[in-house]
Amino acid sequence: MAKNNLLLMAKYNIWATEKLLLALQDLDEAQIRADCGLYFGSIFATLNHMLLAEHYLWYPRCAEGKSQAYRLDHIIETDLSRLYQSFAQNAQRWPELIQATPVEQLDGKLNYTSTQGQALSLPYAAILQHVFNHATHHRGQITAAITAMGGVCPELDLVYMLLEDA
Repeated sequence: MAKNNLLLMAKYNIWATEKLLLALQDLDEAQIRADCGLYFGSIFATLNHMLLAEHYLWYPRCAEGKSQAYRLDHIIETDLSRLYQSFAQNAQRWPELIQATPVEQLDGKLNYTSTQGQALSLPYAAILQHVFNHATHHRGQITAAITAMGGVCPELDLVYMLLEDA
């Protein structure tokens, strides 16, 4: 996969994260922490899962070749404002990592250990795509929950970012 496409997806991930966090400002903390039927229950737990997966599992695997063992429902950040801040700040690291990674490495394999302790080797670029696709999946769940609570959701399709940039 071309490095430019991965950089575009990293940029989109930052943009969509910022839009989502802005939309969440219209909800109160009780709504964000309430079980609203998402896979991880609440928006709060889903955001924690996203933070965990993106920045505590995949980023160390991609950047340092290290794997941590976490339960996928582990709550990384209990304070809502710190959760938002950490989520937004950590998204900024992906473009730098992709830019610094040689094309040969992106075209190669990423060796890592799964959360169950299994040694795996998968295409590095595809793993990066997975990270951004995973975030898109959960942002979709959260925007559905916001809508169900009567909130207004931003347009998070990639095309809207491209239009803003045009």
